[in-house]
Amino acid sequence: MFKLSHRIPSLIIIIVLLFASCKAKKKAVTYKKRDKTEKVVIATPKKDNPVAANPTPKEIVKPKETSRPKNNSSYAEIVTDYISEFSQIAQEEMLQYGIPASITLAQGILESGAGRGELSNKANNHFGIKCHKGWEGERVYHDDDRSQECFRKYVDPKYSYRDHSLFLTGRSRYQDLFKLNKEDYKGWARGLKKAGYATDPKYPNKLISIIERYDLQRYDNQTIGSSAKITNVDETKISTYIVKKGDTLYSISRKFNVAVSSLKEYNGLDDNTLSIGQQLYLHAVKN
Repeated sequence: MFKLSHRIPSLIIIIVLLFASCKAKKKAVTYKKRDKTEKVVIATPKKDNPVAANPTPKEIVKPKETSRPKNNSSYAEIVTDYISEFSQIAQEEMLQYGIPASITLAQGILESGAGRGELSNKANNHFGIKCHKGWEGERVYHDDDRSQECFRKYVDPKYSYRDHSLFLTGRSRYQDLFKLNKEDYKGWARGLKKAGYATDPKYPNKLISIIERYDLQRYDNQTIGSSAKITNVDETKISTYIVKKGDTLYSISRKFNVAVSSLKEYNGLDDNTLSIGQQLYLHAVKN
């Protein structure tokens, strides 16, 4: 009995120690969980950049939405913008080379998709002009009648317009076009197809349709009107110009507001060759 009563306090002390030990462990575990929870809470609330802190599907998609084309214009509006951008260049080319501005604009719209086509985007080529023999400029390769054909590349679309003028005036197969009236856009459209500019049998009708739909012939009338005072001069007072060093038909045509084709016609020139001291008539002369 004495032995049992002597052991009871020892048993009580052991039980208390075990209970205290379990409680201490439980507190330690609870502390660790609380510490982990606090770290997560600290890491997430970054209000400065919510996408970086906690990206969600919606937040990831948002940048793609802003990259969509802002221009939701109709095709007619796109063409109208194209005409507004290039009509003055087309008129300038008409003044210098005698190609109706309506034809140039219509070809540019058709060949380049109003500036939205692949070739015009990657090469600034608005007229589908291929490299051909003698081309020494930059080039790109593009599928057309055949796979990966060579096309001319330009630094700016305006050089494409100038090359278009040189392309038509510099090849004999297009010379009959320049015998047509500058206001005869239908004759020019059919003549381009006949001379081999395009293989599409509907090419003339497409050009005519574009010209009439967007009233492009008004640019022909404006250009012809601006040069009327030069061509309708008093023939009793013949205007001439003596070619100087550095002159070209183009520079002379700009100086006197006369088309290059008209200068060639007035002076019976078959090409653009000039010589120093040569006398040029600046308007038509009878006989």
